[in-house]
Amino acid sequence: DKDTAMNTITYFEIQSSNPQRDAHFYQSLFGWHFEKVEGLAIEYYRIETEGIHGGLLQRPVATPPTGYGTNAFTCTIEVKNFDETASKILSLGGKVAMEKFAIPNRCWQGYFLDLDNNVFGICEIDENAK
Repeated sequence: DKDTAMNTITYFEIQSSNPQRDAHFYQSLFGWHFEKVEGLAIEYYRIETEGIHGGLLQRPVATPPTGYGTNAFTCTIEVKNFDETASKILSLGGKVAMEKFAIPNRCWQGYFLDLDNNVFGICEIDENAK
């Protein structure tokens, strides 16, 4: 039924001061597919994932400073192995924003900064997380 999809996240956007660099970061990390959209006033890439779709766009203003909290929705990506993904994030130049922690009986969660200091989360489902 049409109303089933209401009030769910169906699209996300990532702002970046260097879209080509950050498209490579997320493609290398999660295998997302990026397609540049031509003819727009800003640099914009469509993002295809195995779940919802999104966009990566040229940041229209200065990059916000770190250490002030997040002024946006923060998306979390479910991964098969938290520690392997965290290691890959760091090897690609990302940084830890909040160390791995347990959401008891649900998952392992943590937050990272991408190359443009955007916050994103990863989680590994684990009913035994404590």
